[in-house]
Amino acid sequence: MNEETLRFVQEHREEDVRTLALQARRDGNIDLPWALDQIQGWQTARRKLPSWATTDGIVYPPHLSMEQCSSEFTALYKCGLLDSLPSQCHETLIDLTGGFGVDFSYMARQARQAVYVEQQQHLCETVRHNFSLLGLDHATIIHAHAEDVLRDLNTDPASTVIYLDPARRDNNKARTYAIADCTPNVLELLDLLFLAANHILIKLSPMLDWHKAVSDLGGHVAQVHIVSTGNECKELLILLDAHHEGEPAVHCVNDGQSLIYAPSQDVRQALIADVNDAAYLYEPNSSIMKAGCYGIVTERYPVKALATDSHLFVSSEAIPDFPGRSFVIKTVTTMNKKELNRALGGFTRANVATRNFPMTAQQLRQRLHLQDGGELYIFGTTTASGQRLLYLCKKLR
Repeated sequence: MNEETLRFVQEHREEDVRTLALQARRDGNIDLPWALDQIQGWQTARRKLPSWATTDGIVYPPHLSMEQCSSEFTALYKCGLLDSLPSQCHETLIDLTGGFGVDFSYMARQARQAVYVEQQQHLCETVRHNFSLLGLDHATIIHAHAEDVLRDLNTDPASTVIYLDPARRDNNKARTYAIADCTPNVLELLDLLFLAANHILIKLSPMLDWHKAVSDLGGHVAQVHIVSTGNECKELLILLDAHHEGEPAVHCVNDGQSLIYAPSQDVRQALIADVNDAAYLYEPNSSIMKAGCYGIVTERYPVKALATDSHLFVSSEAIPDFPGRSFVIKTVTTMNKKELNRALGGFTRANVATRNFPMTAQQLRQRLHLQDGGELYIFGTTTASGQRLLYLCKKLR
């Protein structure tokens, strides 16, 4: 890129992209669309990929690709996952769906040999430039289709890990979720994959039912990782192990919180009999919600569920390490108008949520004549005895 464009990016990268697009001088020597992509990409990287943002000269893709790529948190999580494998697995890493190369750029540092495969030529050129700046001189970049490279691989399966992040859009650019609808179709490649590597790590849509994914992939699913950050589910990772038999270990992760269990360990939830015994209310983090392991929650923590389908838990004592959000219950009320007026006296706004309740959160907020926000949290739910109650709470963490 010419010097004028690079200088423009450097001088304006702290500024609002929309304002720049309207006000920037149309200089024939400046590639403004490209410059705006770089400015917005760097601004996204400061939040999402801070170590990339501190590296001058990185070339960023258009905004949508930046928003969809892995974050530094999820990339480092994959590094930790690879670290847990036997040491001989760190010899060779092959990323068959390289893309913008974020995951590869982190995981490759743990391998003596690292191979990046991508079918789009312009991405290969971009990552070649970026990898040189990131110090990944040992990376081999191959412009080819994943299937073609896989057929020609001659590797030692015991010392090789293969990573895939199949594209989740069809030929019409419509979003897909099922493994068979992604590109490449991992289900069709399983035999070839196991000829090349004993361990295969697959990144799937967080929208996908992990039970279905495990069923589709058949045997040798050793681990399922449901990865969240900021209480938002970001990735579903499946680790295949050629020598694993039996059920997988399920890892529910949200930032520093982690819960690991085997599906057969899940038990029936312990339900609360008397709501008056509750002093604290708990909402599991999004990874536990995704896993649906509510019986494990009541087995490992001194809590009880308000109802089978409530996904809310209570206790008489505070539980500092509960994997989710914790609240002090200030009062519990029915939908009776007098009770509501007494409980809500003085409040004009609240954070409202509903679980197993005949109204949406928005409908309940409107019914209560409250604006969104503030320090009050209201949970509308139905208890095991069939009571429809509102829990008015203050957040602990």
